[in-house]
Amino acid sequence: MSTEDHLNRYGIIEQKNPREIVLLRGSGCRWRRCRFCDYHLDYSTDEAANFALNREVLTQVTGKYHRLEVINSGSFADLDVQTMEQILAVCREKSIRQIHFESHWMHRQEISALRRRFEEAGIQVRLKIGVETFDLAYREEVLCKGIDAVDAAEIARHFQEACLLFGLTGQTPDSMKRDIETGLAHFERICINQMVENGTKIKPDPEVIRQFTEQLYPLYADNPRVDILLHNTDFGVGGEKDAE
Repeated sequence: MSTEDHLNRYGIIEQKNPREIVLLRGSGCRWRRCRFCDYHLDYSTDEAANFALNREVLTQVTGKYHRLEVINSGSFADLDVQTMEQILAVCREKSIRQIHFESHWMHRQEISALRRRFEEAGIQVRLKIGVETFDLAYREEVLCKGIDAVDAAEIARHFQEACLLFGLTGQTPDSMKRDIETGLAHFERICINQMVENGTKIKPDPEVIRQFTEQLYPLYADNPRVDILLHNTDFGVGGEKDAE
């Protein structure tokens, strides 16, 4: 964990469901066992410092598309109370009509209260979960996601959007297409993330990435319900700030 913030934390998504997006900082993912993920390193246990940073990031929201996506290194439940109040205040001030949050499966029982809080202010809430794959054995034995739901329909009872992770050893064009079609059958939107090199032991598989890029990307690139991130900073947040 670094005390000096060096990340781009505000972006605008112009294509497919246009929206603004903010990368906020929380107390850290409470699951923190996914074998492929090092996003949880972006955290602080200092709530005051988190709120100060998050408040500054939220000042950049303009309400341009009346939609806002809020992400952090874990779940919405990892954000401090003041930050959540500030998010709601910004939504009201900037006429945000729809807000997207991310959450781990372990926080699914907390979603109803979140939804009620924002919808009382006339703001529609959409929840996104990082499923990575609907292959239960691969998801839990290889990736260690901590999602004990057997089928996609059960997950979709709590979440409207799902993230998939491709480019891993053991995946095939058939398995990836099956994941995409399962996601589209049960969720309003899916977001495909291509695995990139990070500090974990799980590495991108160049051959699987080639197969996805050549065989599947052309089939779904123009689908309005499918976001595809070939790099994890393609939404405009998470990368290093430009030197001033």
